[in-house]
Amino acid sequence: MRTLLLASFLILVSSLPAKPVNVLFIAIDDLANESTHTPHIDRLAASGVRFDRAYNQIPLCNPSRASVLTGRRPDATQVYDLDRHFREALPDVVTLPQLFRHNGWFTARVGKIYHYDVPNGIGTDGLDDKPSWQLVVNPQGRDVTDEKLITNPTPKKSVSAALSWLAADGTDEEQTDGMIATEAIQLLEKHGGEPFFLGVGFFRPHTPFVAPKKYFDLHPLDSIHLPEAPADDRSDIPAAAFAHNNPTPHYGLDELTCRQALQAYRASVSFVDAQIGRVLDALDRLQLTDHTLVVLWSDHGYHLGEHLGIWQKRTLFEESARAPLIIRVPGAKGNGQACQGIVEFVDIYPTLTDLASVTPPTTLDGRTLRPLLNDPAQKWDHPAITQILRPADDRLPTQVMGRTIRTERWRYTEWNAGANGRELYDHEKDPHEFQNLALKPNHETSLVIQELHGRMKTKIHGTPPTSTVNPKRL
Repeated sequence: MRTLLLASFLILVSSLPAKPVNVLFIAIDDLANESTHTPHIDRLAASGVRFDRAYNQIPLCNPSRASVLTGRRPDATQVYDLDRHFREALPDVVTLPQLFRHNGWFTARVGKIYHYDVPNGIGTDGLDDKPSWQLVVNPQGRDVTDEKLITNPTPKKSVSAALSWLAADGTDEEQTDGMIATEAIQLLEKHGGEPFFLGVGFFRPHTPFVAPKKYFDLHPLDSIHLPEAPADDRSDIPAAAFAHNNPTPHYGLDELTCRQALQAYRASVSFVDAQIGRVLDALDRLQLTDHTLVVLWSDHGYHLGEHLGIWQKRTLFEESARAPLIIRVPGAKGNGQACQGIVEFVDIYPTLTDLASVTPPTTLDGRTLRPLLNDPAQKWDHPAITQILRPADDRLPTQVMGRTIRTERWRYTEWNAGANGRELYDHEKDPHEFQNLALKPNHETSLVIQELHGRMKTKIHGTPPTSTVNPKRL
């Protein structure tokens, strides 16, 4: 079996020199698209293709991960909150790792690939999917037992939902994410001699922001500044655009506290980056790099105070809808380049099956990114759709589905098909989405809205849920 797989992988196809035998599938929780101290992620990007405009299908952990791993949009998985498992709606779906398992790969997961409740679910299986893996490992580090030491300036919120943090004592290897890297390295050492699909999922920088103290030192507090925005930035934004769990700008916290939270967030990112570096170093040491396809992604983007005080996720603005994605194929022509084409997270599944010559399910909603891995600068006119469900609350009498379409130039958003508001932003002139052109459309923008409304409808599958969703689980 090993000989046959190697032979099939080494056949030259297109301009990619050789098909990688292995897949290293790295997930990071809540990673924002901002520059910070991440030398190891930067190293991976410099040796692969960095997709600078990659968009998740729904900016919330569980539904986003369900979409990535099934290759289906949220209206197909019917997962919009943190509790529902995708197999309730799609009992027979074949997930990405499950398909590799069926085709002879050793499949294993360490840490958070499918959804977990953080931090309460750390060390458990969470909302895992048993058919996907032959082996699962669920480390639990001192970040869980040190929870009583965490600073939480909004004590009415749990640390999982608050801007909470801890500059921790001890070593990297004592933290859950450090243990995840250690376990992943051990699996590489044990199974590097056979084709493998290894999912390595890190919990940080998800709240609470926990990292050893040395990573806080990389981000001095006096260098931390909150994002700027016009004083009237929120005046033209529909109420539904703001997440129900963050109704008050900056959670009502003062500037210093927010800067401390941002410092802790960046420290957590740098800590995770160091663990990724350990895993990548192990690939090199074990001489697996030239035979391993590496994918690094985050489930969604992350707000760090934009639009006068939005934090975390659950919005359809650029900071939340756009998420990091790097794909490294050994020897690919596009390696070392950044791709500006609009891509979607549902494209990850068909891309990996294409590169591995594995026949994918016919129901996938995305397309292979192989052409962009060969030539990241080529024309690529495929818009991205992101959506989010708002529960009924004091602002909204009924639950509302928001959908946004992102093209090379425009972002157009509808809340409840426009009944609860519309937004249009011109990214050529307004990359921070400060001016909602949908409020006072002219001839040009009216035509843009009409076109994007039509393009959005053609990409939507299924219908939003009819039952009420528990807002506490959103």
